[in-house]
Amino acid sequence: MKKLAIFVVVSAVVMFLAACGGKTEKVPFDNGDSADVANADPTIYGVCAEGTAMNTLQLITDMGDTLSFDLSTAQENNQVFGGMHVGDRMAVIPDANKDTALIVINQATLLGNWVMPNPLDGSDEVGISIKEGGIAEGIQQSTIVYRTWRLIRGKLEIVMMREGGSEEDETYLYDIVKLGADSLIYKDGEETFEYSRQRPKEEYGKEIQLEDSQNEFFL
Repeated sequence: MKKLAIFVVVSAVVMFLAACGGKTEKVPFDNGDSADVANADPTIYGVCAEGTAMNTLQLITDMGDTLSFDLSTAQENNQVFGGMHVGDRMAVIPDANKDTALIVINQATLLGNWVMPNPLDGSDEVGISIKEGGIAEGIQQSTIVYRTWRLIRGKLEIVMMREGGSEEDETYLYDIVKLGADSLIYKDGEETFEYSRQRPKEEYGKEIQLEDSQNEFFL
């Protein structure tokens, strides 16, 4: 009887494991597809910390960790975009050891209204407004409706809909070429977009007093 009881228990355990398929608890960002895990976006997000120096970025990550990245590789390859200022939100593409930055993007610098002369006639400015929370909006755009934006693997992804077309959302992935206080350039395989930061309306027509002259002029 004892042998029979032991055999029944063992059989039950085997059947239970077979029914479960040997499943283990999933790790974060793992949907059960190993291919998705391998292709997961490696970007680390956080805030630029006080330990940042000329060749080092100290980042307080969204997970609460404090990491330091060597910037030499990113700097040599011109892959540091938007500068580094304490308190700014940053996106970092690290190497496999997560101690060297391959791409650094200052998200705080990326936010704002970006415009260019209308390519059709140059009569006015058109562009895109990149807002917090992944929101994108058009500026004087009559045929394009911007939906969202995000950074993925060091590239700028923009979702938009073209009126008069299929009226379905289209996703575009751009390489950032330049990002500064007053300029943004990004491109894909077909086009390059060169923007300037839109000046607040109150700056236009502001009177400037010259210290060495009584003359006045308007911006």
